[in-house]
Amino acid sequence: MALASPLRKVASKLMAKFGGEATIRTVTPGVYNPTTGTISQVETDTVVRGVLEDVNAREVNELVQAGDKRLAIAAADVATAPTTTDRVVIGGVLHQVIRVITIEQDNTAITYELILRA
Repeated sequence: MALASPLRKVASKLMAKFGGEATIRTVTPGVYNPTTGTISQVETDTVVRGVLEDVNAREVNELVQAGDKRLAIAAADVATAPTTTDRVVIGGVLHQVIRVITIEQDNTAITYELILRA
């Protein structure tokens, strides 16, 4: 039985009801400038609602540091899966995405948990 579609809808409704506003800034490579030798970046912002919390002290390791945050968002609310090249703006503070954890059902993303560092 396909549970993925109803679970995606429920996750989106829960985030809309209980989550706070966050802006996911997708960063993609732009055009190469031969004069400066650099590649520009194209930033696309998507406003979503998600649940923000501190990471647990037991989760601190080589990658996750004390003071990092966890943002849970509904997969149905974003067009593409977030990556570690993306940034998240919450309350005017820019955060780097350190890790993306995908919660799936039947190989379909239901939610994404983003580990963030300011």
